Amino acid sequence: MKILIMGAGKMGSFFCDVLSFDHEVAIMDSDPQRMSFTFNCARFTSFDEVREFEPQLLINAVTVKYTIDAFKAVLPYLPPACILSDIASVKTGLKEFYAGCGHPYCSSHPMFGPTFASLSNLSSENAIIIAEGDHLGKVFFKDLYNSLHLNIKEYTFDEHDETIAYSLSIPFASTLVFAGVMKHQDAPGTTFKRHLAIARGLMSEDDYLLQEILFNPHTGGQLDKIKQRLTVLQEIIERHDGEAMKRYLDEVRENIK
Repeated sequence: MKILIMGAGKMGSFFCDVLSFDHEVAIMDSDPQRMSFTFNCARFTSFDEVREFEPQLLINAVTVKYTIDAFKAVLPYLPPACILSDIASVKTGLKEFYAGCGHPYCSSHPMFGPTFASLSNLSSENAIIIAEGDHLGKVFFKDLYNSLHLNIKEYTFDEHDETIAYSLSIPFASTLVFAGVMKHQDAPGTTFKRHLAIARGLMSEDDYLLQEILFNPHTGGQLDKIKQRLTVLQEIIERHDGEAMKRYLDEVRENIK
C-alpha cells in the first residue's frame, strides 16, 4: 500500500519506521530538517510530490493544533479513494471534518507516547479505534496495532472523549498540581523522584496538546471528583482520624486492584 505520513515528529517517525518495511511510505513535514533521520521512505517537501505519489492511505501525525489544517491543505492533491486517518489524542472537530471531507476515513488513538512508553515493547499499551470509520481503514489499523501487540478497544468519538477525560485529564491535572507546589529537594526520596520524572515528561509535551486534553468538555467533572476526594483526605488529616484514614486507604487499594 502507498502510505503518506504527514508530520515527522516522534509519532510520525515511529509510524514511518513501523510501516516502511511492508509498504511504500512517504513522509512530509513543513520542516525538512525533521525528516533527516527517517529512512527507507520518500521525503516530500511539496504537495506536487504528493499528487504524483497518489497515496492510498494518509496518516496525519502533525501536532494536534494543526491536524485539521493539514488535512485541508493536502486534500486537493489526494486521489478520491485515499483513506484519511489521524492518530490524534484530541478528536475535537474531527468528527465534523470527516463527515464533510468526501473521503473514507479512519480515526484511531495509540494510547502511548514516546515520552513514557518503551516503543520496543508495547504489549502493555493500548490503542483506541473510532467506530465511525471506513471498514478497510479500521481493518488496516487493527492489523497494525495487533502486530505491535497493543490491546485494542473500539469506541465512538463521544466515548473516546469521555475516556480521555478520565485516563489523561486526571493524571495530567494531578501532575500539574504536584509540579505547581514543588520546590527543589537536596535529598529527594524515591517516590518524589518518580513523580518528578513524570512531571518532567509531561512538561516536555506540546503546550497545545496539554491544553486541548484539559479543555475536554468532560474534564470538569473529573476535576470535581479530585477536589472531593482531596477535601475528604484533608479533613481526615486535620482531625488525625486514624480509623477514617484506614477506611480511606482501604478504598484506594480497592480502586487500584
